[in-house]
Amino acid sequence: MGQFLKQTFASLIGSLAGLFLFCAIGTSSLVFLFFMATSQQKEPQVKEKSILTFDLSTEITDSQSPANFANTIYGESSNTITLRKVLNALEKATKDERVVGIFLDGRKGVGSSGYATLAEVRTALERFQAEGKKIIAYDVNWSEREYYLASIADEVILNPMGIMEINGLSSQQMFFQGALEKYGIGVQVIRVGSYKSAVEPYTRKNLSQENRQQTQALLTDLWSKFLSTVGESRQLSPEKLQAIADKKGFVRPKYALKAGLIDEVAYFDKAIASLKELTEQKAEAKNESVRQIALNTYANASDEDDISLENSFENKIAVVYAEGSIVGGKGNIQEIGSDRFAKEFRQLREDESVKAVVLRVNSPGGSATASEVILREILLTRKHKPVIVSMGNIAASGGYWISAGADRIFAEENTITGSIGVFGLLTNIQEIGNNHGVTWDVVKTGRFADISSNVRPKTEEELAIYQKSVTNTYNLFLNKVAQYRNLSRQQVDEIAQGRIWSGKEAHKIGLVDQIGGLEDAIAHAAETAKLGKNWQLEEYPQQRSLEVEILDKLMNIKTLAQTDSLDPLTLEFLKLKSDLTIFQSLNDPQGIYARLPFNLDIE
Repeated sequence: MGQFLKQTFASLIGSLAGLFLFCAIGTSSLVFLFFMATSQQKEPQVKEKSILTFDLSTEITDSQSPANFANTIYGESSNTITLRKVLNALEKATKDERVVGIFLDGRKGVGSSGYATLAEVRTALERFQAEGKKIIAYDVNWSEREYYLASIADEVILNPMGIMEINGLSSQQMFFQGALEKYGIGVQVIRVGSYKSAVEPYTRKNLSQENRQQTQALLTDLWSKFLSTVGESRQLSPEKLQAIADKKGFVRPKYALKAGLIDEVAYFDKAIASLKELTEQKAEAKNESVRQIALNTYANASDEDDISLENSFENKIAVVYAEGSIVGGKGNIQEIGSDRFAKEFRQLREDESVKAVVLRVNSPGGSATASEVILREILLTRKHKPVIVSMGNIAASGGYWISAGADRIFAEENTITGSIGVFGLLTNIQEIGNNHGVTWDVVKTGRFADISSNVRPKTEEELAIYQKSVTNTYNLFLNKVAQYRNLSRQQVDEIAQGRIWSGKEAHKIGLVDQIGGLEDAIAHAAETAKLGKNWQLEEYPQQRSLEVEILDKLMNIKTLAQTDSLDPLTLEFLKLKSDLTIFQSLNDPQGIYARLPFNLDIE
């Protein structure tokens, strides 16, 4: 017995020692990682007569992904940057005498940034150019999204083996009705609004006439903006660009040069020579690299330079990013959780140092209940300080619901907004179960006790109950828009019906107050709060701590991968997965949603 206790005690001591050693090594490793991360991050050096390099494959988002910092620690390069960092970097470069030009590098492919985001970046590039500084753009194959930015350049270069895409915009919708019928999954829909097409992928095999009409109108507005913007930069009429799109679609280098779409057909070394000319380096010095600094690096340097200045101001303008689907509860990192945002607004409302709030909305909508929870907090905040909305690429359905109550709404002409309508989607698995020998029976004490069952279709009486709830929610939506936008209910009903609008048209019909971007909204917030220049900016939700970042990385939290290098079949599967995962965000307690048509992809 004594020997047994001795062995047990020794084993226990050994286990505790091992556990202690493991924890010590683990902690040491984390400390080592932190030390390496901080010690290796040298202050970015901007040399005299340098070029700011802008990789056009960079994804420009509203808010920063929490995995970015952990990626830096592990030596992984992040191809994502926030819009405000881009705008701040370009503004600083405009005034920075050390920066003599910008290189728009399209060699790594096109990013997924929306046209409204690119419009803000383009405006910043115009200001840079207005100071007499040069912009040079190079690519092997110019896509329309890249060319929208590159067309502003003083010198646009296309590789002799390359090609240009000038063929217009398209939006392709995936439909699941046939598959649902094949596998015996029933779908019943209740909705209000003839244009509310979010449910169509599950009830049809093609676009409805109303959906086709609104999508065509939206694409026409976005394409018209593209033609006028690019045409002005390249001194080409929109009619000529449209003719190229209709007759050519894809343009070879020689024709692109002849048509005035580009300035030169040349290889990358010619672009290098042009950049060296700007930096006054000898072009024949082949082994000498161009003096340059990446926009991401320069953006981080600019943030650090401004820290001491910002901390000297007591007044704050808070920018709150609402990006993703709107859901109840806290939501995940790519969602707008109503509880999380409500808490955020309560804290900002009570913070006396925050004098104004700018809500940046980039959302297709989602839960109607969650949207109303967020709107309520916005309205309460408005009683104490100005709340200004800046719409990004998409601010529709629930995204418009939470925007409607702001003091002023800004949007770009190519913002997608509106979609004032609601729907409910009811699925059941009765047929698929019956086909495999599974049946259900029920005992209940009330006629509608099992109305929430998903193992049978809803009866006509049950559908009437759901329809009444959806109709009531739609009427609530109309009344709120009418009240906060100073429109009659009839006016709102005529422009609602679930229809989507471009920012340009939304401005004409009163859904948007002013055409402009995030910086315009911030400037208006400062003016409304009468802050002059005595204020600093704070962004919310604030970034998570280093400890959480490292733990997420260690636990294999992955960020979305770039998809431009994937094969076409894989890309289609990823689109299918994206469409289906939307179901995960459908958590409204009443099953009622104010959401944009599922994954409105524009290419």
